[in-house]
Amino acid sequence: MDSKHIEEICCKAVGIVKEAAVFIKSELGQVKNYQIQEKEKHSLVSYVDIETEKKLVHQLRIILPEADYITEENTTADLSPGELKWIIDPLDGTTNFLKGIPIFSISLALVDGDEILIGIVHDIMQDDCYYSWLNGGAYCNGKKIQVSDVKQLEEAVIATGFPYQRKWMDNLAQILITVLNKSRGVRRLGSAAIDLAYIACGRFDGYYETRLNSWDMAAGILLIREAGGRVTNFEDQPDGILKSHHILASNGKIHEEMAVLTKHAILGE
Repeated sequence: MDSKHIEEICCKAVGIVKEAAVFIKSELGQVKNYQIQEKEKHSLVSYVDIETEKKLVHQLRIILPEADYITEENTTADLSPGELKWIIDPLDGTTNFLKGIPIFSISLALVDGDEILIGIVHDIMQDDCYYSWLNGGAYCNGKKIQVSDVKQLEEAVIATGFPYQRKWMDNLAQILITVLNKSRGVRRLGSAAIDLAYIACGRFDGYYETRLNSWDMAAGILLIREAGGRVTNFEDQPDGILKSHHILASNGKIHEEMAVLTKHAILGE
């Protein structure tokens, strides 16, 4: 698939994502308690997640019928195996959405094997659509974006998140305390996709989180790389991030400082 074709698919996918975002926004405040399910401890899902995923898959099949799917809510079935896959999180930040906290997003990526071709994150309440395609740069609402120029951790604003499983908290607390002491500040928004998009456009300088899935981070990884930033796992390795369940992202300039902290806490060194 050449660059021009990838760009065309990206533009069509952006339109599909924007349509889905209108549906999500229309359902804000409408979900009843009995319509909410707990997938696992502290992890919630509603009909809004499920219906949005169905809408996305239906429209994406039209523009790229040969692609397979990896979806958070598992609404697809009878899919043929293939290397070309859409990775979909229909509503990243479900708890925020259900509580009326205006920080939630749609995250959509197209991958060919391990290579990310397209990344789209739509910040629904801000109506900001971040998108990128391989070797095409990163954009927000049509304007090119780039990572920040902060060069030291002590000047950086860092984002993070916390897993639903509480057994990881002791190690993560080690990182958090150190980052709080060494950085300008720490933010926790509740949507990994938005965190990554904010790295790409320079609002955040660094980000780390563990126990994530591919649909949480695939789109954001490409956004950051195309915006001039750097993405690795906690051990500062750039390969296999989608399967590693943890991510370290930055503007590239503070990456090594952050990697020392994440590696130390997770590996117990």
